[in-house]
Amino acid sequence: MIAWQNKRRCQQGVALITVMLIVALCAVIASQMTARLQIQMQRSSNISFNQQAYWYAMGAEAFSKRVLITTFKEEEDVTHLGQVWAQGETAFPVDFGTISGEISDLQSCLNLNALRAPLSNSAGNEKGNEKGNEKGNEKGNGSKSKNKAPARIALEALLINLQLEEVSQFEAESMTDALTDWLDENGAISSAGGAEDNDYASKEFPYLAANHFLASVNELRVIEHFTPAIIDAIKPYVCVIPASDQHKININTLSDEQPELLQALLDSTLEEAQAILSAREDEGFETIEDFYNLPEVTKLKTIDDKKDQFVVDSEYFTLKSSASFNESFFAMRSVMKVTNNKYIDVISRTVGRN
Repeated sequence: MIAWQNKRRCQQGVALITVMLIVALCAVIASQMTARLQIQMQRSSNISFNQQAYWYAMGAEAFSKRVLITTFKEEEDVTHLGQVWAQGETAFPVDFGTISGEISDLQSCLNLNALRAPLSNSAGNEKGNEKGNEKGNEKGNGSKSKNKAPARIALEALLINLQLEEVSQFEAESMTDALTDWLDENGAISSAGGAEDNDYASKEFPYLAANHFLASVNELRVIEHFTPAIIDAIKPYVCVIPASDQHKININTLSDEQPELLQALLDSTLEEAQAILSAREDEGFETIEDFYNLPEVTKLKTIDDKKDQFVVDSEYFTLKSSASFNESFFAMRSVMKVTNNKYIDVISRTVGRN
């Protein structure tokens, strides 16, 4: 009888332990399910908030299109910094967040894609060499510069004008040679400072030259001779127009705080470039002839062969927009092209702060 009671007590103890284990297991499973449910709900909320911030940014883009169209209906033939689109960064409060945006003229900076070599330039180079031999070296590299694109000459001059540490004429030419090789369609090195597939494939982490247009200024980081310090120094002066080798600088939208770019474009002194920008009125020049007839410009000796670089109206613009909604943030960069002052096409969008 006593043995039977002891056996019964043992069985009750095992049952109790089993029940406790089951309860503990259910509690763990329930807590895990609750935690996962909370994570899923937070994830869904984050996606929803981020999507709303994205649509706020798209709204900023649509608003910018309307601003540009309205501007060019009022002034069809001129683009200048006195227009409403050029008011700098503007922020608007919205429900549970803010929207901010800034429109910039992509023709107020040097388009790096303009350094892309033409599809066939051998004949042009031969003629240029013949003329260079006839005239002689009026400047140190006069005959050589005749075979270079105007944008390439301007970039070389800009690198020198910025007085960057350890950047001489030789290093500047090497950088423009490497950039030209990165952009052109062939695999041949353009000159001594150039770089093509063999140079990039021999690196510790090998890759190939793009042989195509740049998509971003940040792409300079993988091109030979360009260092982070040099890229940071030239970023305010250069830009990238997607899939376009256009080299047309709007003299009306050049920043008067960056005369080094105009100095490079005109092959002038810094003082002459500053004087030209200071003589420009708030609404710029109505025609390109007004710019060429400016006394500060007419006295320049090298202006005749550089006139084709300048315009007074623009067709490429970039919008830096950002939006926040319930602690979610979205940043986007849109490149827009204006056609016939009536239509605006978004030719590229880049997500992110840079």
